[in-house]
Amino acid sequence: MKRVAFVSTYPPRRCGIGTYTQNLRQHLQVSLPSSVGHPVIVMSDEKTTVPRGGLYIPLLQNSRQSYPKMAEYLNHSDVDVVSLQHEFGIFGGEAGEYVLGLVENLTKPLVTTFHTVFKSPQEPYRFVQQTLVKRSDALVVMSRTGVEYLRQAFRVPADKVFYIPHGTPVPPQQERQTLRRQLGWEGRQVILTFGLLSRGKGIESILSALPKVVAKVSNVLYVIAGQTHPEVRKREGESYRRELQQRVVRNGLSRHVMMLDRYLEDVDLIRLITACDLYATPYPGMEQITSGTLAYAVGLGRPVLSTPYEYAKDLLQGFEELLIPYGKTDDWVEKIIDFLTNSKLLALWSQRMATLGKDMHWGQVVRQYTRLFSQVTTRDLSLNPLELNTRASTLPTLTTVPSPVKSISYVSLRPRDIIGQDPIT
Repeated sequence: MKRVAFVSTYPPRRCGIGTYTQNLRQHLQVSLPSSVGHPVIVMSDEKTTVPRGGLYIPLLQNSRQSYPKMAEYLNHSDVDVVSLQHEFGIFGGEAGEYVLGLVENLTKPLVTTFHTVFKSPQEPYRFVQQTLVKRSDALVVMSRTGVEYLRQAFRVPADKVFYIPHGTPVPPQQERQTLRRQLGWEGRQVILTFGLLSRGKGIESILSALPKVVAKVSNVLYVIAGQTHPEVRKREGESYRRELQQRVVRNGLSRHVMMLDRYLEDVDLIRLITACDLYATPYPGMEQITSGTLAYAVGLGRPVLSTPYEYAKDLLQGFEELLIPYGKTDDWVEKIIDFLTNSKLLALWSQRMATLGKDMHWGQVVRQYTRLFSQVTTRDLSLNPLELNTRASTLPTLTTVPSPVKSISYVSLRPRDIIGQDPIT
């Protein structure tokens, strides 16, 4: 097994799925070196900037006929396995149904990573995900809970679904105090929440707790990092951000809240998380199955507090004291004060998170992906990367033969050779 083709969004498009794929691909080049590189089928539209170079092939998101055509090119390329990074919203059609035109015509081995999994999937999402489950040779989810959701909702065999943690960077070599000085955080006790700003992030719950925290921790600073979510901006502009700003002023918290209204590249996010004292995800929605930022915080060895949504419960198993119900303001106040007034406690939890996060670093994660890709190409999934199953049979063959495609000579997958620099249309 030599080459993996990724189907995903990709930087410079501002999308968490694309950032995830970029990290996975870059580390795969170390774990599985390819002299010509691992290509990316880049989901694009009229506003998308696709990276320059021969390994980036645009696929028009909203062009239904583009998907089976892309399957043809992949089938007749020298790619060994296709890695589909799935999130409903990045593909065209209702619930992203156009992607089915690709997978139903693909004859290469397919590994699908689900970034969203529902406990009880409803239509039209259920049909799309069920078809992807059927057509994939192996499935990857980033939480143990997600494994159970897929098995229960779609009766997925235990030997077909794999838990591989969300990858995280290794803590930077730069000293935390240097980072804090560069950020202007010296002498402050910093709580950080990051993400595209929307009403579903639970920011208000921390702001509600903050006055009582300030009374005990006078140097506390709550940093809310990230731009307003583009869909929120379309609906209501920056009204939600202004509401939060007005609340901060009204409660006399101007010296204790910092809002960073800008898009943060991965390197910037790593610096912020590394420099903070406490990372918080106070989300009100309990069904969220993945959180890249919570994963990053743990991987970077930072103490965390969170509401008990599904991914947080899964990741922090054994550390339930870090989970605080949404809306329990006094509980949040008490726990934040405990952490920020006890340096030994902070250090202890930093060490515990660093230990928990070791297996989440990209090098470890990519080794598991590499093993899975290799097993899929030989149809041998005798061992789960994380040993979720003690035995497994070989994968079944597809129950439906893909539609025949026109004859194309066998090619090395380089878009200049196949389609120039134009997207598949």
